[in-house]
Amino acid sequence: MRNSVVETMMGAVVLLITVWFLYFAFSNAGVGSTYDATYYANFDKIDGLITGGEVKISGIKVGTIVGSELDKRTYEAVVEMNIDSSIDLPEDTFAKITSEGLLGGNYLVLDPGGSDVMLENGDTIIETQGAVDLLGLLSTFAGSSAEE
Repeated sequence: MRNSVVETMMGAVVLLITVWFLYFAFSNAGVGSTYDATYYANFDKIDGLITGGEVKISGIKVGTIVGSELDKRTYEAVVEMNIDSSIDLPEDTFAKITSEGLLGGNYLVLDPGGSDVMLENGDTIIETQGAVDLLGLLSTFAGSSAEE
């Protein structure tokens, strides 16, 4: 009888630790964050941009990439992002895909413009710059320096 009480207490402790760990993981992972304003942007290429990636303004994460698909009419990549709804984006906001470094992944940067007209939920950001192919730039640079 005494062993079953000790085993029950140990099971309860393990269960409490598991619940605490899950709470800690979800609260710090941003899973429960409320990015509830949806915007779209069209890019010529989105190499390295993944679903779940970060959307930043001035280096601060303000949203996540929800998805991407090919526009079969224009052959552009359409990126869907969810942004914190407390942030008002001017209609002349510029969206660009930036690399974290030579070996890092890509993320989306929003540079708000100066317009007085704000984008509405579901609008498309018109001004965009796609991903830069760093290896292509390096090979072009290496090829041009070899010709001299």
